[in-house]
Amino acid sequence: MLERLFHLKENHTDGRTEVVAGLTTFMTMAYIIFVNPQILSVAGIPSKATIAATCLAAAVPTIVMGLYTNYPFALASGMGLNAALAYLAIGQHITWQTAMAVIFMEGLIITVLVLTRVRESVMSAIPLSQKRAIGVGIGLLIAYLGMQHAGWVVRPSGPGPLTTFGSFQDKTAIVAGIGLLITLVLMARRMHGAILLGIVLTTGIAWAAGLARAPEALVGPPDFRTFAALDLRGALKVSLIAPIFAFLMTDFFDTMGTVIGVGGQAGFVSKEGRLPRLNRVLLVDSLAAVWGSICGASSVTTYVESAAGVGAGGRTGLTSVVAGALFLLALFFSPVISIVPAAATAPALIVVGFLMLALIREIPFDKFDEAFPAFLTILVIPLTLSISRGIGYGFIAYTLLGVVTGKWRETHPVMYVLSVIFAVSFVIGS
Repeated sequence: MLERLFHLKENHTDGRTEVVAGLTTFMTMAYIIFVNPQILSVAGIPSKATIAATCLAAAVPTIVMGLYTNYPFALASGMGLNAALAYLAIGQHITWQTAMAVIFMEGLIITVLVLTRVRESVMSAIPLSQKRAIGVGIGLLIAYLGMQHAGWVVRPSGPGPLTTFGSFQDKTAIVAGIGLLITLVLMARRMHGAILLGIVLTTGIAWAAGLARAPEALVGPPDFRTFAALDLRGALKVSLIAPIFAFLMTDFFDTMGTVIGVGGQAGFVSKEGRLPRLNRVLLVDSLAAVWGSICGASSVTTYVESAAGVGAGGRTGLTSVVAGALFLLALFFSPVISIVPAAATAPALIVVGFLMLALIREIPFDKFDEAFPAFLTILVIPLTLSISRGIGYGFIAYTLLGVVTGKWRETHPVMYVLSVIFAVSFVIGS
């Protein structure tokens, strides 16, 4: 049955590898179950209900992604998007139910763009060098986040550098360092499930160091108070048009970057830069945003942490189905999941970032008009912690260089449109 559904042999994988990859993806994403309620609580959403909403919002589209597209992409409430939603509710003095309706409308618009194949056309128009650069930039972003979770890179308070090195007198930094060493040894020995095993062993070390606590309970009933509580009528205001557009832009291009980056790492992207069954992926992702608003968990989007499962060998939708099933179980076992500290998943993120960096070899650095825009994208994504902003900088530079070097006819018309849209959005948002 698994072979018939997921074509495991054709994708050079097996059931065991896919299950391990699914576990790995889930464990690197599981932090969202606890982080999302903390962020959305600012908007007045009950924390216990948000835990259930986050699990349910991630589980359904992740399973659908696996069954419908046969790709190892997992989805959950988008970091950054959830914070933007919380502060939208505060800044606009609207209820969280109305804020969820904003996400609902944004998701519907993206779904229409997918069904009319506008979104796929946009992705097909992007130069291959930019697609590779997006993947590398995301890899650096993932590694940077891993180093932050490890305590190796910190944001100092007061004037001075934006980031600086952490202290190895801190337990988290020490445990993460040991965990990275363990993961590197397992990777060097080509052990199956090296990343997942590294997370498990590091969790054990963190437990011994006092960084992880025993759960208060093993199971608990889910709270579905936020389900279908969105206020659509309240979102029909002129003042909310700009927030809807802002969410639309971020969701649109963050997903595009993630799919290209993770797909490239897994070898799904062709030499021409195309991803087979792309429209299916985009349809699931757009409907996931709608589903996330219905659950009360903010916008749900394809996660860059899917790269951890790919790094563990995941190559089919079975990886996603396993990860989605674990999110369903997490509805009842969230106290147990909470024992995995950030120090245990940080080494996995750093290793995955390194694996994605390999895409840089396929960028033509001998062609300045392609290389410099790619460089900007690679640089801006991790420095701004924004995939969409990095894409925008790269697109604008690529289009301008095409014009000044006399290659404007070779630049796809869609790139001109996107560059203008990004430029306007940067001016309005600055």
